[in-house]
Amino acid sequence: MLNFKNIAIRRGSRLLFAGASFTIHKGQKVGLTGANGVGKSSFFALLRDELHADEGEFSMPPNLEVAHVAQETPALSCAAIEYVLDGDRELRQVQQQLQEAEQRHEGLKLAELHSHYDHIGGYTAQARASRLLNGLGFTAQQEAQPVSAFSGGWRMRLNLAQALMCRSDVLLLDEPTNHLDLDAVIWLQDWLIKYPGTLLLISHDRDFLDSITDHIVHIEQGRAEIYTGNYSDFERMRAEKLAQQPASNLWNGWS
Repeated sequence: MLNFKNIAIRRGSRLLFAGASFTIHKGQKVGLTGANGVGKSSFFALLRDELHADEGEFSMPPNLEVAHVAQETPALSCAAIEYVLDGDRELRQVQQQLQEAEQRHEGLKLAELHSHYDHIGGYTAQARASRLLNGLGFTAQQEAQPVSAFSGGWRMRLNLAQALMCRSDVLLLDEPTNHLDLDAVIWLQDWLIKYPGTLLLISHDRDFLDSITDHIVHIEQGRAEIYTGNYSDFERMRAEKLAQQPASNLWNGWS
């Protein structure tokens, strides 16, 4: 589904990684690991079409809905729950079309739109947004408060809720637990385990990665490689690989 063929990415004159060739399939949950500055954020930028590979070819099916968490939140006057609902872009488009069709008294068009609205879960969207907010620690009273009333950390929770509200095919999360308390982390972990799409997750929380991921993409020393299994599986395979290297080098020296 997400195909990487001999991908190389540079930042200025600095090579982050090269020769990355692997496929991430639909529904996989992939942890992205590596030291700071190795290219994890650039990897996400490639998926969001904000950056292009310097070498190789990246491809994915057309019209995939890719969701990610906004890094900034303006001091908006809209209610928190309305901000979260904005994450479902198709829902908002259909709502706008319904309003326009009602103003023009287009009965047939209205019937079609109401059917589509039902199909995309429009009538349960408010309840879905409310459950997301509750899971991330917001009270029922806070749902009606303006976005501008919340502190920076709580606005980041709103951004996370908005990303989860999107009925996405691919979800990109970069350190999503940074502004969460333990209850919210546990709730998010359960939500992501059930998420039906393809997840790519950057996190320094080993336990969080272990409970969610089934593959790891590790970036190190200019290479990005994929491993099957969670973070503990990856660490074990990487340790075995490193242990074999001296013997391999020695053998190469004799040949």
